[in-house]
Amino acid sequence: MRAAKTLATLAFSVACATTITAQAQCLSGAQVADMAAHYAAKTPIPNQPNPSDADAACTRAKFQALLGQQMGKVVGYKAGLTNPAVQKRFGTDKPVWGALYASMLLPSGSTVNAAFGTRPLFEADMLVRVRSSAIHQAKTPMQVLAAIDQVMPFIELPDLLVQAPAQLNGAGLAAINVGARLGVVGTPLPVPRTRAERYALLDALREMEVVLSDDASGAALGRGKGSDILDHPLNAVVWLANALAQEGHTLQPGDLISLGSFSPLLPPKPGQAVTVHYRGLPGAAPVSVKFQ
Repeated sequence: MRAAKTLATLAFSVACATTITAQAQCLSGAQVADMAAHYAAKTPIPNQPNPSDADAACTRAKFQALLGQQMGKVVGYKAGLTNPAVQKRFGTDKPVWGALYASMLLPSGSTVNAAFGTRPLFEADMLVRVRSSAIHQAKTPMQVLAAIDQVMPFIELPDLLVQAPAQLNGAGLAAINVGARLGVVGTPLPVPRTRAERYALLDALREMEVVLSDDASGAALGRGKGSDILDHPLNAVVWLANALAQEGHTLQPGDLISLGSFSPLLPPKPGQAVTVHYRGLPGAAPVSVKFQ
């Protein structure tokens, strides 16, 4: 397979593509090239048994270097496992992060193959756009709001990638770039300028009800509250900015940040169409996707 051969030739060049110390044990360059070839072919990746956080971060750095060859430039990052209910599923008590690439993001209303990945799923999410690298100094949701300029409705379409998804723990999920594959982006909601309006937006983000519904039946497939993500969804940005800085990454103006899941992760079905509504968030338009 041509893609696999091309990726294999890159294995040596990415063997040192990590900011983790040389003592950290992680998958070899050849093993990670094999992961990237499976990613491209949408075939299951062998599970990495019980990696440590350092092992997972090292493997992730190598994997991300190869994903950039397939998916284009990095356009942002995703904070995963920011919802305690989702953390429980993966046997951890802390978030993880991955990178988002240019070709991953699609407009609302897009039609996507239900088999868009190896282990495809969908979930209600949200993006924010970075206005200033001062976001790395933010310690509170209000300080985050001062360093972003847009809030965006978002349906993430992750892919758990591995042969045995039930065996993934938090570190294992980090190693596969938190399963980033695709996402559908809705109409941006600008961050208001006045302090009073910003306080109102902060309250709305915390109290909003996020509802994922099936378009055909109107039935709710999942729902959550803004505060389900680290007590306030913008706390995910505080966590992510700190985690990235610890590994030598700096958020830049225009970068997008995925905040995490407000709903259960669900498998798509051919012919299904779903929409996410942000009830209680004034001005937020629904975001939708169709599966074929």
